[in-house]
Amino acid sequence: MKTVLVFKTSITKKREVRFVKPFLNKLLTKTDYWNFDLEDCDNILRVETQNAKAISIASLFHHLGFYCEELQ
Repeated sequence: MKTVLVFKTSITKKREVRFVKPFLNKLLTKTDYWNFDLEDCDNILRVETQNAKAISIASLFHHLGFYCEELQ
């Protein structure tokens, strides 16, 4: 069963999405799905996953120099 994780991020530009894409794809499996809503004031990242943990995703973004916090 997939879980939907929602994050507030500091990603504001498409070029930043392109930058994090390979790292995010490597962290997640081929059956997982993610997308950004850059129109939202919180620059939302949604991840549908079976195995990935929110802390792993947030840590990846922090390592890459971006803010990322899971929303409840």
